[in-house]
Amino acid sequence: MYLILSILAASIALGTYRLLKGPTASDRAVALDALTNITTALLVLIALISSRFIYLDVALVYAILAFVGVIAIARYLEGAL
Repeated sequence: MYLILSILAASIALGTYRLLKGPTASDRAVALDALTNITTALLVLIALISSRFIYLDVALVYAILAFVGVIAIARYLEGAL
């Protein structure tokens, strides 16, 4: 479990770096999408560790809202480019 948590922490750090330093807006949108996927995986891992499976529902709702948000950002960037 600690190995998985350390991999997720490193992924969050690298994704945040790409989100802040991305050369284009498209790179930032992809980094944001990756960070939402990593956060969803982190919520599932927390549910597994704590044996509170309500977090799985939270992760599912978060993933759906993140997907809709990324689609909205992509539509905006498509019109802006």
